Amino acid sequence: MRRFWTMLAHYHGQTWNSSELARSFGVADTTVRGYLDRLAAAFAVRLLPPWHANIAKRQVKAPKVYIADSGVFHALLNLPEEADIEAHPKCGASWEGFVVEQIVRRLGARPEECFFWATHAGAELDLLVVRGRRRYGFEIKRTVAPRVTPSMQHALHDLQLARLDVVHAGDQTFELGPRLRAMALTRLLDDLSPL
Repeated sequence: MRRFWTMLAHYHGQTWNSSELARSFGVADTTVRGYLDRLAAAFAVRLLPPWHANIAKRQVKAPKVYIADSGVFHALLNLPEEADIEAHPKCGASWEGFVVEQIVRRLGARPEECFFWATHAGAELDLLVVRGRRRYGFEIKRTVAPRVTPSMQHALHDLQLARLDVVHAGDQTFELGPRLRAMALTRLLDDLSPL
């Protein structure tokens, strides 16, 4: 199981490919999927299923996987110090996973309300929360100066989002455009109201 956890850490923040992991272990992909399902049921792993909008774009259909606890994730990759994390290629994925957990908890979002969205053309949204008929998007950027990207504009339009928040590492929250706001992670509790 330790080996599975370590390999899973390398998928943190990426779309899941059970066949690839199964080949590495020399087992059936259903076996690997069973391990993942058990960890998700124990809330040790967060699986974000893909959202399929009725649009004319090819969309990603595999779930995205995160190790729910950042400390466990860092331990699996042997990253005991902040400097180790900052120098690791998974630093951005670590940030993304941590922020996803904070947003979901702050909103009180249930697992069946949480998704991610991506197209094969490259447009994506890190977190989509669907509550009733309203859709809220979250893009997570490990920067202090977020800017609007074409991907964000596609998500706003294609998914008909009520709003899109770009959660960033800076210390200011400010408007980026209509229904589009840059939100400092440090202000998440103040600036993000429960839905």
